[in-house]
Amino acid sequence: MRNIHGDRRTFFHLLVSTLLVSVINFTVWFAITFYVYLQTRSVFATGMISGVFLALTASTGIWFGSLVDHHRKKTMMQASTVASLVLYALAFAVYQVTPKESFTDPASVALWVVVLLLMVGVIAGNIRTIALPTLVTVLITEESRDRANGLVGTTTGVTFLVTSVISGILVAVGDMFWVLVLALAVLAVAVAHLSLVPVPERPPAAPAGDEAPAAHTVDLRGTVRVVRGVPGLMALIVFSAFNNLLGGVFMALLDAYGLSLVSVQAWGLLWGVLSTGFIVGGLLVARTGLGANPVGLLLAVNLLLWTVTLLFPVRSSVVLLAAGMYLYMLFVPYAEAAEQTILQKVVPYERQGRVFGFAQSVEQAASPLTAFLISPVAQFVFIPFMTDGAGADAIGGWFGTGPERGLALVFMLTGVIGILATAVALRSRPYRRLSERYAGVPDETPKEVQRSEIGL
Repeated sequence: MRNIHGDRRTFFHLLVSTLLVSVINFTVWFAITFYVYLQTRSVFATGMISGVFLALTASTGIWFGSLVDHHRKKTMMQASTVASLVLYALAFAVYQVTPKESFTDPASVALWVVVLLLMVGVIAGNIRTIALPTLVTVLITEESRDRANGLVGTTTGVTFLVTSVISGILVAVGDMFWVLVLALAVLAVAVAHLSLVPVPERPPAAPAGDEAPAAHTVDLRGTVRVVRGVPGLMALIVFSAFNNLLGGVFMALLDAYGLSLVSVQAWGLLWGVLSTGFIVGGLLVARTGLGANPVGLLLAVNLLLWTVTLLFPVRSSVVLLAAGMYLYMLFVPYAEAAEQTILQKVVPYERQGRVFGFAQSVEQAASPLTAFLISPVAQFVFIPFMTDGAGADAIGGWFGTGPERGLALVFMLTGVIGILATAVALRSRPYRRLSERYAGVPDETPKEVQRSEIGL
């Protein structure tokens, strides 16, 4: 494996620090979701938690990006961790002084105070996820950033793999008590550790002129202006958001489809195994890199992912499902590392925080929208269609019938749409312009055409 050149020691310290903080933040998030359901048995309550969390995550990305751009990155990472630490401490205090029977009522004020404090504490951790890729730009030389981004993806995979196990065990042992004790201890260690790590970075840009509000406000207009200033970049973000829009189908329906094939115990064990694909994929990126054209690789990987989505539901087979999902998890790190590497190359360093934050907000807002819309469509259209409707009569003989085949049909149609959208993107002008910008070719497209290209 070729070395990751640059200030590697600092990078690895930041990587380990971010891994610890991410694991504990998502442990808190999973734990409070589990705890609320176990205490209240209210699906509505857990649904509200997920909806509010996703809405807050999507709405804060641009503001967080502005903060990262206008302050030192290490300072913002520390501020993020301290904010989470304080909010978790307040939640722990409320949890300790509130009678436990109050938490069994889904309308309990104390319950929702604890939930909101923990939720905001977890969301504060997103500042780190925006700051870290901007520091990769400073700490790692250009030819090795793709490998560094692969290692960042590996930490994400480790987080997913470890979090669900830790949170389930801790909630089973002591409700939220040990979850919060562990969170407070780990975050205190993380603050102390990062304070000892020297982080060489360029001074933050002094806001001036029309960028002056960006340090203190969301500054959506200025952020969009920054994104549109890079040829083809808005198209890349729109394309990623569209992929996430389609990806909402997985969020809404994959558990139901999997549980129609295997028991809940087997499904949980299977996901533990599948999560290793994310880790392996990140390590492969760190070893092989992304090649000379990450833009082309990003679209090629998307073609593969949507082809997998089209093929794994062809038959009601847990083997096909497992193989398809493992391939999916294996190659997602390539797509994520490619997007980060592109942004690090084509966006000026002093504006990267806002662009990463904007991309996070736009892309993360897409999946919940589809997840919300596709569930009733699947329940009331596709499942009856493939159970005793026209679809069962027309193709049921070879495709199969029943509720799981209705879900399978949704996945296959999603795969077809994804393949067509990626094929269009590969032939589009913004794709060519962004590829040329990444390669350093001057952009000669007329200004009026550049201003009009905000999509595929």
